[in-house]
Amino acid sequence: MGAEEPSMLTTASNPPVAMLVLVAVVTVVVLRHLTSSWRRVQARRLPPGPRRLPVIGHLHLLRPPVHRSLHELSSKAGPLMHIRLGSTHCVVASTAEAAGELIRGHEGSISERPVTAVARRFAYGAAGFAFAPYDAHWRFMKRLCMAELLGPRTVEQLRPVRRAGAVAMLRGVVAAAARGEAVDLTRELIRLSNTSIIRMVASTVPGSVADEAQLLVKAVAELVGAFNVDDYLAVCRGWDLQGLGRRAAGVHRRFDALLEEMLRHKEQAREARRLLMMSSTTVAGDDRKKETAAAAAHKDLLDILMDKAEDETAEVKLTRDNIKAFIIDVVTAGSDTSAAMVEWMLAELLNHRECLRKVVAELDAVVGGGRIAGEADLPRLPYLMAAYKETLRLHPAAPIAHRQSTAEMSVRGGFTVPPQTAVFINLWSVGRDPAFWEQPLAFRPERFLPGGAAEGLEPRGQHFQFMPFGSGRRGCPGMGLALQSVPAVLAALVQCFDWSAAAAGGEKIDMSESDGLVCARMHPLVLRPTPRLSPFPAVV
Repeated sequence: MGAEEPSMLTTASNPPVAMLVLVAVVTVVVLRHLTSSWRRVQARRLPPGPRRLPVIGHLHLLRPPVHRSLHELSSKAGPLMHIRLGSTHCVVASTAEAAGELIRGHEGSISERPVTAVARRFAYGAAGFAFAPYDAHWRFMKRLCMAELLGPRTVEQLRPVRRAGAVAMLRGVVAAAARGEAVDLTRELIRLSNTSIIRMVASTVPGSVADEAQLLVKAVAELVGAFNVDDYLAVCRGWDLQGLGRRAAGVHRRFDALLEEMLRHKEQAREARRLLMMSSTTVAGDDRKKETAAAAAHKDLLDILMDKAEDETAEVKLTRDNIKAFIIDVVTAGSDTSAAMVEWMLAELLNHRECLRKVVAELDAVVGGGRIAGEADLPRLPYLMAAYKETLRLHPAAPIAHRQSTAEMSVRGGFTVPPQTAVFINLWSVGRDPAFWEQPLAFRPERFLPGGAAEGLEPRGQHFQFMPFGSGRRGCPGMGLALQSVPAVLAALVQCFDWSAAAAGGEKIDMSESDGLVCARMHPLVLRPTPRLSPFPAVV
């Protein structure tokens, strides 16, 4: 006993020798592994990038808004830049040429989208569409979107839903003008877009459901767009240091309960309709055909999804989670983006009064003052559409298109992009590429008119210098809807009202941007309306 006591005192006051040896060995092994990994990565000749720090990589160089930070870094590193966000390799394409090479030459290798921890929760794992892997389910949903859910026929059939929401907003603005009040157009446009998209998804939901959905859509957009260290720093994964996981779980529970209420309400309505059709056995054949056609014509997106889920011959069987995840995708992707685009377009026109005068003169000549301009008028409003295209060029709703490589890619310059690399296509930078755009920072709708340098360019993804909705397999499926709804709302706003800045200090509108998945304005657009049409059209 006595001989062991000195040994015990030594152990208590100094680390055991064995522990020191173990720490040393582990350190050497980790350093050798990191060095070997770094050499393998270097041997691949990654695209150039700025110097990075250990562990965090280039995270310290990113400032909000991120698309501007990436633009500035790329101006020094090159059009195809490699950065390391914590543990994640990223490649950023910032010119039309670099973006075109990735999309045209490697579309099959960048058809996946990186999925964050928060996005995975709202996608019900892999049940959603926006972040789903490129597989049979995704391809089925893409065809369903383009042909039925968000296809031309459905967009046309649901036009009255969008029209009713726009008219309700305009009447609210008329009332505010009569009281001499300014209007927070940011709030009104978000409310309009949220209500419209929710009514397009489920046209008969109670008003309380629509109101709750608006709050949840805002929460989802904030959570999905927030920076989460869990996604980039491997050592932090699973710890939920920022509490985003807990917040997302709470919002998801509320949204799931709301979606279940929408589904039950729709199931009851569909069952009532079936019973009504079955009870009409005495109705003449032609009349029954007309009733059936009328019922089909009034289907909303939820009806179409439930029809597919009940179709035993469908290529892919849709589950309840598939339907709920798709609804979240649609309402979160289609609400704030549409509102932001109307807001940016109006702000640009107010800052360029000569362009605004041309839009108003065109509306007066084509539509007049006896009715409110709508989506059907757009083909006869070329200057308005040119102003919209110019807004899309300068302010794409989603400034960065996110992809992920599934295989190693060799790109121009002898560089290599490893598998599982996040691929960011900076659409904001592409729209300002001086190689394709004269005076790229100027707001000039005339460039899209006959005789202009961009005559004939459409924002549908075929032209890599102008793809505000993305391009290729992961291009925005709601593009057709956005090309109809956004300019129609703007047309009605400037046809019915003259607008002036509510804040003192001049008429110039602040064009600062906020950060997030959607490129929204930093400050609310608060304006004073003066009615142009008197009396306000009763027939809409």
